[in-house]
Amino acid sequence: MLSQLARLAPSESDLLLRAPLLVCILIAGADNDIDRKEIRKAIDLANKSQKKANSHLMEFYKVVGEDFEDKLKVLIQSFPYEATQRNPLITLDLQELNRVLPKIDKTIAVEYYQSLREIAQKIAESSGGLLGMKSIGNEEAKYVNLPMITDPATS
Repeated sequence: MLSQLARLAPSESDLLLRAPLLVCILIAGADNDIDRKEIRKAIDLANKSQKKANSHLMEFYKVVGEDFEDKLKVLIQSFPYEATQRNPLITLDLQELNRVLPKIDKTIAVEYYQSLREIAQKIAESSGGLLGMKSIGNEEAKYVNLPMITDPATS
């Protein structure tokens, strides 16, 4: 995956590196409350993604995972506090992936997209929903399937 980034414009490779963080913020903050449990889950996912031996994304997630918590906190600070203002901005950023993903190897693009969906799902489940039973809240449900990103497998 890192070799794929080298072929892109700096803004495009930066977007691919930021997208997992953006997904974390979007899902964790969909209900207007980014709680510590969701942050811990995001950090845990970043660490697990680094260790997937069969993944084309292993080296990519090592880069993303470096100082993940600090990167996440800085990125959160760069957006408005209110979800109603923050989420549309994050959605626009993530929509840009529709322009970038076709520029990389399709197999890697599909795996990358699936990893973003997995991050979204796990973070949505981490906040517990109703009675803390891994259900997904209404606000998170709007974004958990990342409808703003076209599945590269179908394009």
